[in-house]
Amino acid sequence: CQQLTAMDFAGYGIGGLSVGEPKPVMYDMLGHTTEYLPKDKARYLMGVGTADCIVEAVNLGVDMFDCVFPTRVARNGTAMTHEGRLVVRNAAYAEDFRPIEEGCQCYACRNFSRAYIRHLFKAEEIFGLRLLSIHNLYFLLHFAKEIREAIAEDRFPEFRENFLANYKA
Repeated sequence: CQQLTAMDFAGYGIGGLSVGEPKPVMYDMLGHTTEYLPKDKARYLMGVGTADCIVEAVNLGVDMFDCVFPTRVARNGTAMTHEGRLVVRNAAYAEDFRPIEEGCQCYACRNFSRAYIRHLFKAEEIFGLRLLSIHNLYFLLHFAKEIREAIAEDRFPEFRENFLANYKA
């Protein structure tokens, strides 16, 4: 890390994590890495896309993320929510006429129910995975906004604690 930081890049990418190791090990390695990176430079974590990992990585000093996770899980019938993953393919949602996530303002949640999206998956209609992709991407964009607001308002530790207390990985 010292050789890289001496090169004075505009930012630094962190990769090779979240490839099967337990989350505590990933967080430990990430913490050891970010402590050597300049705080005034962008820190980009590659391949991490779950909400719990994002909030923990932000806590360790990471600024940016990218991952195929939101669209990959959408293709398999899974929605990202503030409480964890919601698998709309499950029979439990066959007659559930609520939106994917209460209060979400994405196109999918404003216009379609869990039951309808489940029906689309069972009928092998591509529109179902598109709706979940729209929702998951909206969720992550809104989640990032919530994190930025919590940081700006100097309440990120409370935000993190409350989020993780309600999130089921």
